[in-house]
Amino acid sequence: QVELVESGGGLVQAGGSLRLSCAVSGRTFGGYGMGWFRQAPGKEREFVAAITPNGGSTYYTDSVKGRFTISRDRAKNTVYLQMNSLKPEDTAVYYCAARRGSWLATLANEYDYWGQGTQVTVSS
Repeated sequence: QVELVESGGGLVQAGGSLRLSCAVSGRTFGGYGMGWFRQAPGKEREFVAAITPNGGSTYYTDSVKGRFTISRDRAKNTVYLQMNSLKPEDTAVYYCAARRGSWLATLANEYDYWGQGTQVTVSS
């Protein structure tokens, strides 16, 4: 069983920064690809970023490229999402997800485990 717990959300002004963390339980963290998704009110859950199990490759949705950075710390069993230059349209509940497999995945149904989500609100 794998458990994911997100933290780091909050309220920030446009142009500000936040760093989300996702702590992963289990002894096989290194074997999981990780992803971040978000869901705004009234909208479907959308892909934000993904990272391979060894951290060697990352992928981002176009709207966050150059502003967000996904990373992972195997010693801490934690994946991060550094979010800079935040915009009001980044407001959403952000979810961490884990999947077995070595390739990058952008579809929610490709992920096996999910966190409970953390709210990010960007004011204008």
